[in-house]
Amino acid sequence: MNTETTAYDFEDIRPLNNDEVPQAIKELVNDQAFKDGLKVIMPGIDYEELAKQMLASKTKEEFKATFSYNAVMAVAKQTAFSLTISGRSRLPENPCTFISNHRDIVLDVAFLNVLMYDVGHGLTQVAIGDNLLVRPWIKTLVRLNNSFIVKRNVPMRQMLETSKTLSAYIHHTIKETKESLWIAQREGRAKDSDDRTQNSVLKMLNLGGTGDILTNLRSLNIVPISISYEYDPCDYLKAKEFQQKRIQPDFQKSPYDDLISMRTGILGYKGRVHFTICDPLDPQISTLDPKMEKNELYSAIAHAIDLQIFKYYRFYPCNYIAYDWLNGTRRFNGHYSLKDKKEFEEYVQKQLDKIDLPEKDDVFLRTKMLEMYSNPLKNNLTYAD
Repeated sequence: MNTETTAYDFEDIRPLNNDEVPQAIKELVNDQAFKDGLKVIMPGIDYEELAKQMLASKTKEEFKATFSYNAVMAVAKQTAFSLTISGRSRLPENPCTFISNHRDIVLDVAFLNVLMYDVGHGLTQVAIGDNLLVRPWIKTLVRLNNSFIVKRNVPMRQMLETSKTLSAYIHHTIKETKESLWIAQREGRAKDSDDRTQNSVLKMLNLGGTGDILTNLRSLNIVPISISYEYDPCDYLKAKEFQQKRIQPDFQKSPYDDLISMRTGILGYKGRVHFTICDPLDPQISTLDPKMEKNELYSAIAHAIDLQIFKYYRFYPCNYIAYDWLNGTRRFNGHYSLKDKKEFEEYVQKQLDKIDLPEKDDVFLRTKMLEMYSNPLKNNLTYAD
């Protein structure tokens, strides 16, 4: 057990404790912005009745069962054709660190938690960047839902200490409180769906251990998860950002932009959504030479995670159509019909029509959207067995 974790103060990044739940729920139900947001997600809801049910919750587990689960499933019913999970037989018995690709700001972790709840895995802690906590009620809500906070954009002189604290918290959670947790494979979403694990994430995870790199990462019991969305409601926003960065390389989204992305991701149509629990990483990590140069070792571990995500990604007609369309081939025409092709072409045009930019470059924007849908397939063909 890593005894050094006790030297760290986790107060400003940890989820709420159960003795803090009643007061947090009271603040939440009295927040008009929360009430307004909920009515958008769950139209026709009897808010007073729901508030009464929420206030009756005394623990995070009760809050999840009475409110969070129903709210997330209401979103899934309203915006997804299906929400499924496979690979549950690969789940280890011990607490583990789930690392996945990242598609939606909010729903990746929300969907994962309800799916894990359904298969009896228990309440998974999830990492969420503080840049997304743009309203007080959002911070309260995510902490009620067992999220821990990842601090973004801290001054360079504080970066190492912030990373050490986060890593210590993750090691503490796995080894001492015995809870599983989730973290994305990179900071922010891969806008082009070219899913690659950042070495910096693995370096951060290593900081909280007391052994060598392989020992520290093996102790976290890493299990990759491959997340597949048939349609990404934010695809046109991501394409728009690509053009904005082409024009202005240092372009940065505003907090309002993040809020728009969160709202679009939650309320937009996703089609089929699937999560695949991949093979635990320990056997692959164990084959690596601990004497390898550090960056080379991190890259090898990152690549092992990526291979799992590429291998278990679930493909839909739009992925095959995008690949053929982008590359001018008919390689995968056996995976889609003429009707599928027509519908996807119409979908892409409809999304492009939503983009409002001066000097809008339709060819560039369309290419970027097609890359989003074809890159997972390209990676599967290139790297997966």
